[in-house]
Amino acid sequence: MNNIAVDNSNNKSSAAPRSVAVIGAGIIGVNCALELQSLGFQVTLIDKSGIGEGCSKANAGHFATEQVFPLAEVSLLWQLPKLLFNPLGPMALSPKYFPKALPWFLKFIGNMFTTKRAKNSQALRAINQHAIDYYKPLLRAAGAEHLLTTKGSLLVFESKNRNDAVKAFEHYKSAGIAVKLLDRAQTLLLEPNLSANIHYSLYFTEVAHTANPFEICQVLSQQALQIGAQQIHAAVSDINPVNDQVEISMQSSADTTSSPEVRTQVFDAVVIATGAWSKPLLAKLGYKLPIEAERGYSLDLAKNSSPQLNRPVASAERKFIITPMSHGLRLAGTVEFAGLEAPENMQRADMLFENAKHLLTELPHSCKKDSNEEKRWMGCRPSLPDSLPVIGQATKHNSIYFALGHQHLGLTLGAITGKLIGQVMSNQKTDIDISPFSIKRFN
Repeated sequence: MNNIAVDNSNNKSSAAPRSVAVIGAGIIGVNCALELQSLGFQVTLIDKSGIGEGCSKANAGHFATEQVFPLAEVSLLWQLPKLLFNPLGPMALSPKYFPKALPWFLKFIGNMFTTKRAKNSQALRAINQHAIDYYKPLLRAAGAEHLLTTKGSLLVFESKNRNDAVKAFEHYKSAGIAVKLLDRAQTLLLEPNLSANIHYSLYFTEVAHTANPFEICQVLSQQALQIGAQQIHAAVSDINPVNDQVEISMQSSADTTSSPEVRTQVFDAVVIATGAWSKPLLAKLGYKLPIEAERGYSLDLAKNSSPQLNRPVASAERKFIITPMSHGLRLAGTVEFAGLEAPENMQRADMLFENAKHLLTELPHSCKKDSNEEKRWMGCRPSLPDSLPVIGQATKHNSIYFALGHQHLGLTLGAITGKLIGQVMSNQKTDIDISPFSIKRFN
């Protein structure tokens, strides 16, 4: 990996804290906990639901280092009305939720301007470039190298217009992404199960996938626990800075009484890695966080005698991805804006199956709603309007650190985020410049 020495100018603490609470046990929090425990901190990993039970559980399993372009782009602007109000389209917005989502969308549109977009893209390239390399030593140490498969991925085009594929190819190539433009015959050599609808593809040669993203969370958390980290199953209700320490109030997830017991524990520092649920916690601390839950769906199909894929295959037109998993195939993707509390709309998961029919010659089996072999899931991606995460020390509190808002790149950026948080908290120089990811940009 490419180590770039960058001064951590925002780090105002001179002494490394001993005890650290990491709130949130998704892939980001788990990587932070493992890195900090490895550096000699005493880490307590706190989560209300358990290891990897949120957005990290059933995602696409794609280490998407090719995704260096912010989601906010001008070409999307004219499509938004049509996209957002089609409940089964690639992007949907609940009419009831529209007033709450409007401020986020206005900020999102503001990030479409050329200068901002170029700056945000540069930051994404810097953090994405070697993100997979940061996982390799962690998985090797855990004896789980088999969970990382480096066979690249395909972005396929149903369009017969070669210019559509060429334009996309040149776009990625100009950003320094390792990519090849393939015709139909070349594409079928890699993935013979693709349908006659596919005419071109982009082959991203340096990306990776995992056959079980949930297991990666489990393996890395177990590694952290084996070297001394502790785990608390509780919901955090308050974070209160006291002098140079932090008092955390929490309620046990097992406590279902009408008057639940709230206990407090004091730590030298805290890392907030609570994803889409971060806004209320940060608001109590006096920070603005324009975060939205981008609800994504997945549908698991079990193995049978049908041909399988060798690598992730994403659709340029349909905005979803098919990934080979240990259990069979996972169909995942699309975006729904409906907040954290709205009921799941599993029609969106079923829609993925209908889309997959256009990409593959044969699917593992027909999609039946009562089948025990299929598993529908919804997870909330923590998305900020500039497509950049928040990583680093809080601007108003020396003992509070943020690792959140990774949108579609939580799995991809887990290991490098853990490394950066460890470097910041131990007063080392960071491998990349983390100033673009500061909470200061929203406050």
